[in-house]
This record gives sequence, C-alpha cells and structure tokens, in this order.
Amino acid sequence: MEKQLSRVSRRNFLRLTGITGAGFMIGLSVVDGQGIEQVVNMSAIEESFGLTPFIIIEKTGKITIFNTKPEIGQGTFQSIPSLIAEELNLPLDKVTIKQSGGEKELGADQFAGGSASIRTSYTRYRTVGAAAREMLVLAASKQWNVPVEECTVENGKVMHLSSERSAKFGELVEAASKLEVPKSPKLKDPKDFILLGKSIPRPDVPLKSSGRAVFGIDVDVPGMVYASVERCPVIGGKLLSFDDAATKKVKGVQQVVTCERVFGKYRFEGVAVVADNYWAAVQGRKALKVKWDYQGHETFNSNTYAQQLRDLANTDGVVDHTQGDFDKAFSESTNKVEAFYETPMVSHSPLEPMNCVASWMEGDKLEIWTSTQVPGNIKSSFAKEYNVKDENLKVNVLFNGGGFGRRLYPDYVHEAVQVSKKVSKPVKLIWSREDDTQQGPFRPMTFSAMKGAFDADGKLTAFQHKVISPSLNAARDTNYDKTKTDGSMTEGISEQAYQVPNMKNLFVWADIHIPIAAWRAVTSTTLAFSHECFIDELALKAKKDPMDFRFELLGGNSLSDTSKVSDTLRVLRKLRAVSNWDKPLPKGWGRGVAQWEFFAGLAANVVEVSKTATGVKIEKVYSVIDLGTVVNPDTTVGQVQGAVVMAITAAIKNGITFENGKTVQSNYNNNPILRMNETPPIEVHILAEGGDKIKGVGEPGLPPLAPALCNAIFAATGKRIRTLPFNINKI
Repeated sequence: MEKQLSRVSRRNFLRLTGITGAGFMIGLSVVDGQGIEQVVNMSAIEESFGLTPFIIIEKTGKITIFNTKPEIGQGTFQSIPSLIAEELNLPLDKVTIKQSGGEKELGADQFAGGSASIRTSYTRYRTVGAAAREMLVLAASKQWNVPVEECTVENGKVMHLSSERSAKFGELVEAASKLEVPKSPKLKDPKDFILLGKSIPRPDVPLKSSGRAVFGIDVDVPGMVYASVERCPVIGGKLLSFDDAATKKVKGVQQVVTCERVFGKYRFEGVAVVADNYWAAVQGRKALKVKWDYQGHETFNSNTYAQQLRDLANTDGVVDHTQGDFDKAFSESTNKVEAFYETPMVSHSPLEPMNCVASWMEGDKLEIWTSTQVPGNIKSSFAKEYNVKDENLKVNVLFNGGGFGRRLYPDYVHEAVQVSKKVSKPVKLIWSREDDTQQGPFRPMTFSAMKGAFDADGKLTAFQHKVISPSLNAARDTNYDKTKTDGSMTEGISEQAYQVPNMKNLFVWADIHIPIAAWRAVTSTTLAFSHECFIDELALKAKKDPMDFRFELLGGNSLSDTSKVSDTLRVLRKLRAVSNWDKPLPKGWGRGVAQWEFFAGLAANVVEVSKTATGVKIEKVYSVIDLGTVVNPDTTVGQVQGAVVMAITAAIKNGITFENGKTVQSNYNNNPILRMNETPPIEVHILAEGGDKIKGVGEPGLPPLAPALCNAIFAATGKRIRTLPFNINKI
C-alpha cells in the first residue's frame, strides 16, 4: 500500500501547510461524485498519486478527496471537499468523495462537533487544494516550457490557452508529485469562487432521499451475528448475576456474554444476547433473568433532585467571571429584580439509534463499522484500550442518522468490540429506541439564579448569573475539582456583549450519577433561556422595549448608530429590520427577541406568537446568524431551521424525568419531537460579509429560540415562563 503513496515528502507538505500527520490509508464505503454508492478497496487502485494526504489522483484522471468530518446531516460531505476542490477549480461532480476513518495521516481533528467543521478547516483545507493546484500547474509549465503564469486550471485539467494545449490532472500527477510542495500557495480570490458561497447541491442528498445511502445501521458483513444488551434499568446499578436458561431456548440465540459500557468515568456492565438475527437477540434478551444491585440509585427522583439544585442555589458557588463590584452595587440598589429559571434533562433522540458492527479477528486485528462523530478518537483510544496495534485497527465511518452530540460518545462501540472479541465473530450491536431514550447520556438539568439592579437614574448597574448544575467535565474526570470554575457549565454567559459595569457569574456544582453529555449547542441551550429571559424581565422593570433595552446595553439605540458596532449589535439591527419589530402586531399576538453568542457562533431570533382559545400558537420565527463567511447558504438555512425545530422541541415537549431510579420516558410516544404540522415558518437571514471571520453554523440558531419564544408568550399573555418544558396548549 505504501508504495502507491505520494512520492512527495508529505511530512514537509504537512509542516508547510500546518496539517499534522502524513501518509495515506485504505477504506470502505464511499459515494462517488455521480451519486452512485459503491464500495471501493483503495488498495486496488493502481498508479495513483497523493499530492497531499487528502487528495488522490489516478493516472486515469479519477480524483478522490477525503472528507475528514463525519456527515451527520450537517453537510460536511459537500462542504469539506469543496474547500479543497475550490482551489483546484474542480466541480464536485468530477470528484469521488471518501469518508476518512480516523487515520493519523489525515490529522487528529477527525470529528464533527461544536459547529467546528468549517471554522477549523476553512483556510487549512483551501491551502491543501492550492498547493496541489500549484504543483500541477508547475508540472504542466515545465512539460510545455511555458511560464507558470500563463497556465490555468479548470475541470480537472491544466490549460495553456495561447498554445491551446491542455493536460488532465491524471497525466500530470506523477510529475507533479516529484515537485517540492509550495511553502505559501496563493489562495483564490473569493470573487473567483465556483463552489464556496454558493448553494451547491449536496451529493449525499439524492442517496438519502432514495434510500440508497448506507448508514451505520445498514452495514452487513459476512458471518455477522446480532447482539442486544440488557442494561440495568436503574442507571448506575451493578450486575450481580444472570440466568440465561430461557434465553438459550429462543430459536436463533447463540451465546450470552457480558460487556461493559464505557462512558467517561463510568463503566456499566450489561448482558449481551448474541443471535442469528436481531429479532432473536431481542426475544432472548426479554427471556433473561438478571439480578442487579441498584447501588442505592433506586431512590433517585427528578423532583427530589430538582429541589437539591434549588437548595444549592443558596450556596456561594465558584466565581466564573467578575467585573466591578456586583455585591456592593446590588446591595445599595433599591430597584432590583431576581428570578430563578429551570431546565430539564433532555435526550438526543437521533432517528438512527446507536449501533456498531465490530469484527475482532485472529492476530488481534479489529475492524469497526459505525456511524460516529468521533472516528479520530475511536482510532486512537480503542487501540490503547484494547491493546491493538494501530495498523491492525480499521474504522469505517458511515452516514450518521443524526447525532446532536450523542455520537461524540462511543460507548456503544465499546460494547460491540467486547462482544465480538468474546464470540469471535463479527457482531452488529443495536440499541433499541427504548435503550436510547432510557440509558442516556442526557443533557443535564441546569438551573439559574438571576439578579439585576438599577441605579437611581434607571440604568442597569449590576447583573449576576449563578448556574447550578451537574458538570460535563465531572462526568468524564474522576479527579474533578469542584473548587474551580467550570467553563463547560458557564458557557457563553460571560461572553455576552452587554455592557454592565458590575457583573458576577458563578457556578455551583451538583453531583449526579446519571451519565450526562453535550447536547446540540451544549450548555448554551439552557443558559441562553435564563439569561435572555431575564434581560426581558429587566427591560420590563426599566419600562423599555426589549429590543431597545438590548441596544442600550450594547451601547447603541438606533439603527444608524455605528459608534460601537459589535457583531451582536449588527445581528440585532438586521433582526429588527427583517422581523418588522417596530410594526404593531394584531391584538392577541406577542413578539419576543433573544440573542446568544458562544464558542460556536452568534445568532438571534424573533418569535411571534398568538393567543388561542386553549393556549398559544407559534406563528413565525425570524433568525439571523452571523457567519462572516458562508460556504453553502442553502445548507446554512437548513441548519438554522433544524436548530430552531430542535429548540422548540426542547422547550415545549417532554424532557427526561426519573422515578424510583428509572427513566420515565421510553420512546417517541412519550418523548416526542416537534411534528411538521407544529412547525412554524422559519425565515433565516445570513450575515456573511466575507473576510477571515468564520463562525459556526450547526448550533447558534438553537440557544436564542426558547428565550425568544418565552418572551413572546409574555408579550402576548403576560405570563412569564421560567421553567422548561411547558405545555404550549395550556397557557
């Protein structure tokens, strides 16, 4: 395999372009540029050259570009290869796109999360493409003995127009691969872009629309058996013993073995039933008799735990951020506002439940097929966990049927690997919908104690946001230090652009035995609700229009004011205009606004609602997202719309609750998601002024939805909502 690789010093290339790692790999399951799904063994490719680890050009002219960010519906299967193809002036229908599987040669950041795929790749991958372009052009100019400046690149060819000569990339690639990698390849002028900034159709959509796309749960390998795992219904319980006599009488059941669910600092033992088919595995699982030690967790109840969090709000907590003297300003004020906000646990509930095919082979070789957000992590950590040589571990990444943060955690992959090793066969392990809903991990309950105070002139002078919650960091770190501030749980609250002279943000840690995890937009999904609803409460106290009040806190209160332009101010100005904020609404309607900036980016929403005979109807959502630079506007709009739908679901549908240690909800019937007929019109506007500033797309539209909705409900009904979820039909 190695002999087929680039003859260029890739180490030098990577050093020059800022990309770590070098080399190449083999892989499975690709979708070509014509939308034809196929399986390709890259080792069968003859006479191909990699000008970089990310591009393979065969002498036949076939070009393969690697996508290093798993496709979970967010569009990376199109956007990441486009960054490289753009610099080669290469339409995507000329390219075979191949999903990477955590190979070292393609870098350590092979994951999809944090709205980071484009943010972290934009310049880097364009540089990869530009370097390859310059090498191909130089090879052609030498061959034709013409100046480099007279050669152009288009549609997989290098051309010299004055002599009417042209050569396909495949005809030049061998010579190009012998050239030095450019130290500083020149990137294209954005005005010449053929892909970036345009709504290019995504090559994965036809496959998904027609059912031809291969997701993790679709994988079928020779000799494969199926596994279903019985886990303790009280999370945190310990396996004592099991009786599999009845299980083994189920037709098709082959073996019953134990396995561990490895999740952060937790290791939960379960019992896996291995069978000829999934039906038999599930029936055998139902016949199991298992004794558990609930470890005292059978007393855990959501209501009791919520009261513990409320009680913890009376403790000081750890200071996350402070400026001025909040305590003095608050104590001296006679015009104060205090409020307490609560948000529940929620599940990720992707349409495709967790699954993995693992094949442990003789010689300690391991192959994995799965839909995951973290192939790089699996590749590196599993080799160590299971004492497998790196070259003996292969990860095949399939399309993800939704992730929302859930597939950042490969606990289900651990189970499949362990079961395969014990039964010495390829094993497809599938979580049921009930497993997915009841076993977590979940977004943690997060409560917020808010305080604000005004001076004698009615100016907001003091603001405090105290967060009370379990910690995402504590869930994975056995040495978690609760005496220190925890950025994972105070995300974004100290990044807001509002100008208040005296501020103090705090965190109070609440212990919990339930696995908790990042959820789409992570902690901002809960903190934006309390933060931006409280801003509205302060606006009411100040007798100001909520939009005007925010403008004042941002240092400008008119659309023409540019004295203190900030991203937040620009976003709100745009939102004010597109939502017709200053136009009166019909009687019984209300309008609410909220914005949020955090690590993933910045967005703001206006929600319009109307009072009905039985509750409130969401009439329309206006969203403005600030990107700086946009790669695919159509994908961006879809991402923001998806974020809004998920945010509405989290606001008005059931959260996850516990009674007697067990998860109450079990499936979509009692843990529903927003239906199409409940989804309001969502109008998305993109601020993309170009330049180097690049912000995330997938998450920013989510945090400001719930506060904008609740602020709109207050405007329409006078009812202030401080606890999520709520029944929108009973307001």
